This record gives sequence, structure tokens and C-alpha cells, in this order.
Amino acid sequence: MDNMEIINKKERNEYLSYDELNQVFNGYLNGDVNDVDMTRLLRSICQYGLSEEETYNLTDIFIKSGDTLDLSTLGIVVDKHSTGGVGDTVTLVVAPLVASCGVKVAKMSGRALGHTGGTIDKLESIKGFNVSLTEREFIDQIKRINIAITSQTGEVAPMDKKVYALRNVTNTTMSIPLIASSIMSKKIACGANKILIDVKVGDGALLSNINDARELSRLMINIGKKYNREIKCILTDMSTPLGKSIGNGLEVKEAIEILSNKNEGRLKTLSIEMASLLVSMALTINLNDARKLVKEKLISGDALNKFKELISSQHGDFNSIAIDSTMIPVKAEKSGYLVKIDALALGKLSNKLGAGRIEKDDQIDYGSGIVLNKNINDYVNKGDIICYLYTKKEVIVSDILPCFEINDNKIKEIPLIYEIIE
Repeated sequence: MDNMEIINKKERNEYLSYDELNQVFNGYLNGDVNDVDMTRLLRSICQYGLSEEETYNLTDIFIKSGDTLDLSTLGIVVDKHSTGGVGDTVTLVVAPLVASCGVKVAKMSGRALGHTGGTIDKLESIKGFNVSLTEREFIDQIKRINIAITSQTGEVAPMDKKVYALRNVTNTTMSIPLIASSIMSKKIACGANKILIDVKVGDGALLSNINDARELSRLMINIGKKYNREIKCILTDMSTPLGKSIGNGLEVKEAIEILSNKNEGRLKTLSIEMASLLVSMALTINLNDARKLVKEKLISGDALNKFKELISSQHGDFNSIAIDSTMIPVKAEKSGYLVKIDALALGKLSNKLGAGRIEKDDQIDYGSGIVLNKNINDYVNKGDIICYLYTKKEVIVSDILPCFEINDNKIKEIPLIYEIIE
């Protein structure tokens, strides 16, 4: 059967065997299947889904498309992942925080996908930071300082890397099987044996309802069991931006503030909880004891020092982070309580300001983005600054105001953490 016949089968919502999936996806990787035809297949998968068996098979195909890291010499190694959010700077806080607790953290991260930010793009806002470690450099650094963060290399799950870039610009991100295969292929190939996955739920997330988040979580946990990995999923809210900053350099600055034990709020709260879960998993201690240790490392400055050590080890300059010099204030046009901050709209706006990619090969302005000046249920007066825009591009400030809703009454706040699935 040729590639077009296989794509046609999925367009008729028919089951694809391991060999059929392997043929088309490897064809795309080696150039025999072009972007247009692969987009047809991806759109069919988004429309009809994949069976669990097809999803397991696709994950295995992604893993076998490249190398796998053997981290067995490191003992217990943890990793974390987020399905993508707006102002989601958790990795830059959690990874050094967990490493400062004596736990080894092996983090292979991705770039922005759709309206959501990418950890590698954020780290590239730090002057000189090397996001392309070799496997030897990656392992040696973890041995030396307990932490390394690198981009998805061409050797590890290269098929996912190529498909991921295409999904980002073809509106094919909203598929539970594709999300599961993408995440788990990278996590398994990267070698960590204990993994925490933050599944975002809400308007600003890839998944907008909690039932889809539960389905994705169970699918990833089941994939993990097939490869002898301990997976936990934490379901968290993404109806409003997690942190106050949206954009690469701006988010790095916010991470530093939190690691300096400043800035109370949702980002800090979630970072502490996720770090505690990872420490509990790695050290086999109860969650309360893990949480106590995490907070001690935050207060003592050990976590911030570990972040500085990470940056230095990967040749970055802690004192040189890209921030655009142009700062445009956005002011409220009426008084009242701020009851909605549209995460999805702000994520898309941040991309337009230069912080993300509209087309696959777009160059990022690492210093652009948005900094929120108000929180949900804050009272704002007419003329108060709601947020600041950092950008080299021309903007119409009045177009930004629909991202914010102001009413006479406060709203009931949505929980930050919905549940943990094991």
C-alpha cells in the first residue's frame, strides 16, 4: 500500500496498523511524504482520533525514530512536562528547586506550540545560554550539578520534532492521541524513570475541559507503564495566565523573582506543589515532608543558586536577559472588578508582539511580551494600568482591552489544582 492509500484510509476513519503508521511517518521524516499530505493525515487524526493501540504504536514509532538516552548510571532521575499554557514558567522554577533538594533532574524541553510558550525559547532569551547539549554533556552535567535542560536534539525522537513543528502551524494541535504520543515519546526516550506531567485545562490550554484532561492523563500513564516509567499527572487551571509575565525574557525574570522567594501568586503556589510531588516521588518520602524541604530550599536561596549554576554551566549570562526597551501601558476604560483575563487571547497577542511564531520559520523577539499589572478580582479604577506591552512592533492599544473583562462584582475564583491522577 502506498502512502496516499494509507492517508486515505485514515480520512475514512479506518484503523491503521503499526506498519502503515510507520511507513507514512517515516516517509515524512525522510522526505517521501510532504507537508501537505502529512497535514491531511494529522487533520484526519484530529477529526477521528486514534485507538489506544494506534496511539501506543505511534509513540513507539516516534521513540524508535532516533536514539534513547540511557540514564541508568544516574539512579533515580525525574522529569516534568506541561501540556502548554500561557505564562507557564513552572519548569524554570521547579527544575532548579527540585535539583537543590538533591534530586537529579533531566529536562529535555520543546519550543512554543500554538499560543503556548516553550521552555527552550525562554532559555534562549538568556545571552549565551546553550540549549543544544550533546548526550554526553547532558549526562555529565546532571552528574555534576543535578540538573540539565536541553532542547529536543535531532537524535532523540526526531520524528516528533518534525511533526511537532508542522502541527504548530497547521492547526493540528488539538488531538489527545497526538499530544500523548508527542509527550511520552520524548519523556521515554530521554530516560527519566519518574515523571510528573502538568495537564493544563481551560481556555488558554490545548485542552479546554477536564474530561479530556483525564483521558489524556490516563493514556499517558498507561503508555508509561508499558515502558516501566512511574507517571503522575496533575490537572491544573489555565483559564487565566499562570504567571504575571507572558513572553520569553519576561518569564525568565519572573522565575528569578520566585526563586528569590518573592512574588506570591498562582505560579509560585503551583511550582512549590509540583516540586514537592517530584521530590516525594524521587526520595520516597511523604508529600508533607517533601513540601517542607522544598520551602526550606526556596527560603535559604539554594534554589536560586542552583538556577544560577544551571545558567553558568550552559554558558549563559545571568545578568543579560532580553527585555524590549519599549514598554506600552494599557489602561482600564472603566472602574470595577477585573473578573476575566483571557489567557488564549493574550497568548495569541504575545505571539503577534513577537514572542512566538506565526509561521514555522519565524524568528522570535525574545524581549517582547506582556506583563500583567492586575490580578483576578482586583478593583481597578478608570485609567489604572492593567498591563504593559513589550514590543518593537506598532500596536493599537484599544485592541487589547477585550482581553480583560471588568464588572461591578467579584467572581468565584477557579481552583488552581483540580486533581492528581496516578
